[in-house]
Amino acid sequence: MKRYLVTSALPYANGPIHIGHLAGAYLPADIFTRHLRLRGEDVLHICGTDEHGVAITLKALQEGISPKELVDKYYERIKSDFEKFGIDFDHFSRTSRPLHHKNAQSFFLKLHEKGHLYKNVMRQYYDPKIGKFLPDRYVVGICPYCGHTDAKGDQCEKCGRQIEPGELVDPKSALTGEAVVLKETVHWFFRLSQLKDRLREYVGSKNWKPFVKEFALSWVEELRDRAITRDLDWGVPVPLDDPDAKGKVLYVWFDAPIGYISATMEWAEKVKGDMEAWKPYWLDPDTRLVHFIGKDNIVFHTIVWPAMLMAHGDYILPTDIPANAFLNLQGRKLSTSKGYAIWADELVESLGQDLARYSVALYIPEKNDSDFNVREAFTRTNAELVDNFGNFAQRVLSFINRYMGGVVPIAKEFEAADRDLMTKAKETVNRYLKLMNNYDIRLALRETINLSAEANRYYEHQAPWRLRKENPERAKTVLHVAYHILKVLSALLYPYVPKSIEILWNYMNLPKTDFNFLTSYEPDIGGMPIKESKPLYRKVEEKTVRAWEKELNRRAKAIETTTKEDEPRIKYEDFARVKLKVAKILEAERIPKTDKLLKLTIDLGDERRTLVAGLGHVYEPKDLVGKLIVVVANLQRKKLRGVVSDGMLLAAHDEKGRPVLLTVEREVPPGSDIS
Repeated sequence: MKRYLVTSALPYANGPIHIGHLAGAYLPADIFTRHLRLRGEDVLHICGTDEHGVAITLKALQEGISPKELVDKYYERIKSDFEKFGIDFDHFSRTSRPLHHKNAQSFFLKLHEKGHLYKNVMRQYYDPKIGKFLPDRYVVGICPYCGHTDAKGDQCEKCGRQIEPGELVDPKSALTGEAVVLKETVHWFFRLSQLKDRLREYVGSKNWKPFVKEFALSWVEELRDRAITRDLDWGVPVPLDDPDAKGKVLYVWFDAPIGYISATMEWAEKVKGDMEAWKPYWLDPDTRLVHFIGKDNIVFHTIVWPAMLMAHGDYILPTDIPANAFLNLQGRKLSTSKGYAIWADELVESLGQDLARYSVALYIPEKNDSDFNVREAFTRTNAELVDNFGNFAQRVLSFINRYMGGVVPIAKEFEAADRDLMTKAKETVNRYLKLMNNYDIRLALRETINLSAEANRYYEHQAPWRLRKENPERAKTVLHVAYHILKVLSALLYPYVPKSIEILWNYMNLPKTDFNFLTSYEPDIGGMPIKESKPLYRKVEEKTVRAWEKELNRRAKAIETTTKEDEPRIKYEDFARVKLKVAKILEAERIPKTDKLLKLTIDLGDERRTLVAGLGHVYEPKDLVGKLIVVVANLQRKKLRGVVSDGMLLAAHDEKGRPVLLTVEREVPPGSDIS
């Protein structure tokens, strides 16, 4: 028996759960842990609400309530959403609880005592209108690396780059919309740079998803010390007797992952009644620690959190981090703040728990972003779960009840068709296990439905309703084999649609035993009585599909209207101030100790300039020489890694967020104006 500690990313307690959240971190984790439990493994599934940080305080300001009132409200809503969707946590905690505050402060002090933290003066954004320092994510502006116009003060969510104070272009307060200034303040820093070699070795040794590992390794090469305190009123207070610590709290991304440990300790105390029960899950190196997250959390779970654990020294490191990409809805980005989403509770109310789970499981974005289209999703759910598997289950059980006296027949002799299907079932189980172990949960579901389709074809071709009169013994064998395949399918589908499979097991007179029993051929099934059955599922009706399409169209139009009304437009005179020119790249070289930054020498016709561009992870320097590009020629100069960048080149971004240079269609002289 293996021991697993599985965590799902702590959701911010500032809004309800939607299908994007579910597809990214919660449904995959629930499916995985249910599968492990059915295999008899020791599994603990931990989660809780993240109740500190900017996202909470900003939402509280918008709603005109205190952060405490906000998190209390949404903790209950989120917990209810998960329960309705059948997400089965062993314990669901909160980071505002005293135990977590104590643990987070203890963790901070341990790192402080071991010399991993230091105090330093830094420049931080300050909003003169309200007279307060602003946390990084209260500041928005233009990313200095990719040009994204809605970058936050600490990180650009488009290109993933860490942004230091002073690097953001045209920074403004997210609270007031006013321009912010940089002022000095004191904070405590985590010596991340000292752990670069250990982190490189750690990440390099992992068999993670390629895009997760590549992203993590790219971050290691540009690792810098990071401030882990903030000027905020809401959060875990810095536990130091130091005048500079007054009014400061731990950065939310420092305290939040410690919540995994706090929640496990709370489980030990409140659920197990054993204060020591948490220790094997966090202290025993044989435990497999698995973090299910979305791709926006990769850097913190693959770099910052492991570094914190390394520095602390007592706890195990993450084994696997099966991050998923993003789920879109009807071709649009999901948005909690704008109300464009399908919420967990309303999907369950519309379809029922298992059909809702199945429809989302079809679109788990395991490698790339997926798009949830309601017509396609509900049509596939009808075809695969209802018509394919559900129909097979009902046909087999009702036939046994009606014509076999409610007893599974005994098979006396197998024919080639029987052996072929049973072999396919065994092969499917092996592939399914391999896929589950690799966190390819959507592909494992595909294997299951393919086997169900094979079982339907077998049943239709063998036609036991005809054999019952022509060859009764052969009919019994067919029903025996069909029951066995149904037993196998029940084990494979259980993690996805647990409620209906437990009903099926009752009909089949099967105990909820273990995966091996359910997927192995057991001759003793012959002679076993079953119970009267009813259809497991109802189809999603066309009127339901149309209602969802209409409602989502309404929600999308509401966003468009809001965006058109709220989005500030610049005047032509403002745009005319931006000088876009054609430039020719004369020289290109890498900037030492960076993975992405290149130093470019460009010809602007009447002058040569130097630009710094984050292209090194996509372009080789030699391949850039000679290209005609588009640059902003009148941008303020900026020093990056000791090099003064005089201008900014323009680039688009592909579906993976990688920069793609904008070039001119045909040869024009360097320095040509663009209008």
